[in-house]
Amino acid sequence: MTGKTHIMAGITATTVVAAISGEYEAEWLIAAGAVGGLIPDICHSGSKIGRRFPLVSKLVNTIFGHRTFTHSLLFLALMALILSKAVSNPSITMGILIGMATHLLLDAATKQGIKLLYPSKITVRFPVTTKTGGKAENILLLIMTGITLYFANDIVGLF
Repeated sequence: MTGKTHIMAGITATTVVAAISGEYEAEWLIAAGAVGGLIPDICHSGSKIGRRFPLVSKLVNTIFGHRTFTHSLLFLALMALILSKAVSNPSITMGILIGMATHLLLDAATKQGIKLLYPSKITVRFPVTTKTGGKAENILLLIMTGITLYFANDIVGLF
């Protein structure tokens, strides 16, 4: 999936959580969800986050490769631990983790799949996959935008 789709998935999921739970500070949760949607691609130098942090991206890719460790439950759990110790705002922590989880779900819907159970070499992918940047991804992006607007209305009363 492309960076814009990963960002939108993080925004969509956190907007829904903010609207339904009322437990988190919506603005922090949603902004963190957008960032979290990009984090797993730190292993790819051509990604939005990889271009922003090229040295980190190169190092992570050299050690682990693409769609392995940073696309795993192990990385998600490690990030949860680090964030719980380093970030005092639970809305930011939860937003990043939700955004990261959406990233894993989206990349599992591609032909390449992900190493969700890293260090196991098993590739996890959905039975039906889509091409990155293809028509299905653009339709998904449109649907997520609609869902976001619908639930954002519950948060800020847009309509």
